[in-house]
Amino acid sequence: MTVTRRQAPDRQPDGRRLRGERTRAAVLDAAVELASTDGLDGLTLARLAGRLGVSKSGLFTHWPDKETLQLAVVERAREQWAERVVRPALEGRDGVRALWALHERRLAFYADEVLPGGCFFVTAQTEFDDRPGPVQDRLRAQLREWEGLMASLVRDAIRAGELRPGVSPGLLAYELDALGQGVVTRSRLLERDAAFAHARGAVLLRLRGLCVDPGLLPGS
Repeated sequence: MTVTRRQAPDRQPDGRRLRGERTRAAVLDAAVELASTDGLDGLTLARLAGRLGVSKSGLFTHWPDKETLQLAVVERAREQWAERVVRPALEGRDGVRALWALHERRLAFYADEVLPGGCFFVTAQTEFDDRPGPVQDRLRAQLREWEGLMASLVRDAIRAGELRPGVSPGLLAYELDALGQGVVTRSRLLERDAAFAHARGAVLLRLRGLCVDPGLLPGS
């Protein structure tokens, strides 16, 4: 297609917008990493700008205040969790197999040290659990979404005859999440390999005990 003089200038804003989007993504990824160790209150635009070698004033166009930045970081951490844990676990799986895959992917996320602090959400939830406001609301919504996903997989497994009818979706989702969260601190304060082995073994034992056919899950 021939580019006319009228069309050519239109490409420049697109290029600037693309660079801006790349910068925004890089800043948010760096912010998630920092917040996993220092918490959301430890984030400042000056610190992020210095780490990435960008202009602090340029970042103000995206996040005019600290709370706006914190909310954007929570959302980026949620997207990262979906990309690295949820989508790979659910691909081609449902029911009890999907539940187990979610736990395995979660442990792999921690074991691979994707974030220096282990888990953004464990840090942020502890930081904001007694601090009402928009950030706490967003973290609460994310936690409900996560537990809701696991509970829905439990219900699917019950309907498919994979889990016993008396299993409580909410209770099992709570147990699985607690066992997953526990490995974050234990793997750092206690013996790392044992913490991961116990986190894996505890969930596997629990699911196999509730399965109509334990053969749906690994033996060990």
